[in-house]
Amino acid sequence: MQLSASELILNADGSIYHLNLLPEDIATTIITVGDPDRVVEVSKHFDTIDVKKGKREFLTHTGFLNGKRLSVISTGIGTDNIDIVLNELDALVNIDFESRTINKNRIRLKLIRIGTTGAIQPEIPIDSFLMSALAIGFDGLLHFYEQDYNQHKELEDAFLEYTQWSNRKARPYVVGYDESLGQKLSDNRIRLGFTATNTGFYGPQGRSLRIAPSQIGIMSKMASFKFNDLQITNLEMETSGIYALAKLLGHQAISLNCILANRATGEFSSNPSKAVQELISFTLTKLTSP
Repeated sequence: MQLSASELILNADGSIYHLNLLPEDIATTIITVGDPDRVVEVSKHFDTIDVKKGKREFLTHTGFLNGKRLSVISTGIGTDNIDIVLNELDALVNIDFESRTINKNRIRLKLIRIGTTGAIQPEIPIDSFLMSALAIGFDGLLHFYEQDYNQHKELEDAFLEYTQWSNRKARPYVVGYDESLGQKLSDNRIRLGFTATNTGFYGPQGRSLRIAPSQIGIMSKMASFKFNDLQITNLEMETSGIYALAKLLGHQAISLNCILANRATGEFSSNPSKAVQELISFTLTKLTSP
């Protein structure tokens, strides 16, 4: 089936619409970061940089480090942007732009998010690293795609009941990381976590400036929720979308988080840029090691 011009949207130079990239511009191992400025913080470690392209909040650098080709791309904030980035990255490797048809031989990307996050359990230290083994998404992104993913339905149902989740909101969904890719980046200094992906920074994370959240005390409910030996460890805004679309598209994905804040203790990192830089260095070392 040939994809129409309104489905697969290309720029005049043949690049994919939002990311402004051609298929040859990306590696099969891709680091995602939220902030475009953080792309430079990653790529400055590369031995060479062959591609520098950007459009809107989406900046991409591709190069080599220790003989391995890597790309780093900024997604901006939120799962709405993740929907764009993941679908367009997949299109770059799995769709023939000239014929507008899906390739028979599919390429599987390795996607590694390097992000910042806030812990909601008091024992999680500031500036520590956390890998999201599971993510619970409040964004509803998974529900917009044809799928029968219900691997963690009991966990989802238990969360709905415990928090008295409003039926006016999207049903939370739980999705896991790619274990084999996670093993590649595992280390004694990496904590495995259960990450909550929120649809915003203020009300959706229980913050109140001039508008009160619709569910008072939802953060304390999340922090106290337990299912078997699981507790929600941290809050951020992209991981569930990355994991959901990676599963549906057949890619490998993990999310690495630097704990900059602890909502339970009220602490914030005294040197966030140093902590993030350490996570970047750690990730690049792991990705390029034999």
